[in-house]
Amino acid sequence: MYTETTREIKVTVEPVYLEDQSAPDENRFVWAYHVRIENLGHATVQLRARHWRITDANGRLQEVRGAGVVGEQPVLKPGEAFEYTSGTPLGTPSGIMVGSYQMETGEGERFDIRVPAFSLDSPGQPVRLN
Repeated sequence: MYTETTREIKVTVEPVYLEDQSAPDENRFVWAYHVRIENLGHATVQLRARHWRITDANGRLQEVRGAGVVGEQPVLKPGEAFEYTSGTPLGTPSGIMVGSYQMETGEGERFDIRVPAFSLDSPGQPVRLN
C-alpha cells in the first residue's frame, strides 16, 4: 500500500494486477487500484477533480483529468472516508501512477492534495523502480 497525507487528507492506494483482463501476448496489462480518502482534519471538504500521470515502462506518459472520481464528487466531513476502485491498462508489464485531487472547503477554497506514486508491476516481471 502507498499512503500520502496533504492538509489533513490521507490518501491510501493499493494496486492489484488483473491477470484475467490482461493479455501479455498482445501487450495488454491491466491493473485495478483501490483508493481510500480520509478526512483527518476539522473542516468538511469535497473532492472536485482528479489529475493522473500514468507512465509505462517505455516512458510513455498519459495524463488524465476530470471531474470527481468514478462519477462522484464526494463530500467528506471530519472523520469520514470515501473509497473507490478504478483501473488502468498499459502496453508494458510495468509502470507507475501518481496524481492529485482538487478539494474544496465549505468556504469555497480549492486546494490540491497529493496521491502517492504507486508502482504497477505484473507478476513474473522483475520489480524495478519506474
